[in-house]
Amino acid sequence: MEERSGFGYFLLGLGIGVAAGILWAPRSGEETRQLLADKAGDGADFLKSRAQDGTEYVKNRADDVKQSAAEIYEKSRTTVSRHKENLAAAVEAGKQAYREALGDVKAAGATAGSALHDSAESI
Repeated sequence: MEERSGFGYFLLGLGIGVAAGILWAPRSGEETRQLLADKAGDGADFLKSRAQDGTEYVKNRADDVKQSAAEIYEKSRTTVSRHKENLAAAVEAGKQAYREALGDVKAAGATAGSALHDSAESI
């Protein structure tokens, strides 16, 4: 029973509100509709301008990100190239050091071999 009386009060309040709105409306129905249409148009224009601003902002940020990525790529490429050259130089220096050490060992072996050969002949 309470639900019915609560619903009844709701309908009564709704009816009173509509009647008060109609009786004390500052404009006629046509003027109110035109005002609402104008406000809706203003709102649509505002949203369009904000969307265009947002699109422009996104485009600018995308261009900035592309530029930053290109700069980072170029720096990385230069750094990798420099390290590659340093590594190649280090490998070549290692090879040269190995050749020199091998030559020193061969020369020392040849000297020791000839000393042994000379000692063997003197016996």
